[in-house]
Amino acid sequence: MPRRVFEGVVVSDTNDKTIVVRVEKRIKHPVYKKYITRSCKYAAHDPSNTYKIGDLVKIIEGRPISKSKRWHAVYADSAQV
Repeated sequence: MPRRVFEGVVVSDTNDKTIVVRVEKRIKHPVYKKYITRSCKYAAHDPSNTYKIGDLVKIIEGRPISKSKRWHAVYADSAQV
């Protein structure tokens, strides 16, 4: 099974070696057929504490590191969001 890769914005970096990333996706409403923006927050592992709030980050699925961390931050875009 391939690993999932999401792209999102860092919303919290207060914890050591952990960032919280908000991933937004657009879904079509089943009845009204309009597009709605949904978002989820994922805790991702950042071993060197390089990513800051507002950074655009790609996260990849991996083995469990703690109770809530199953994602690894692998890439940050240079543009601030």
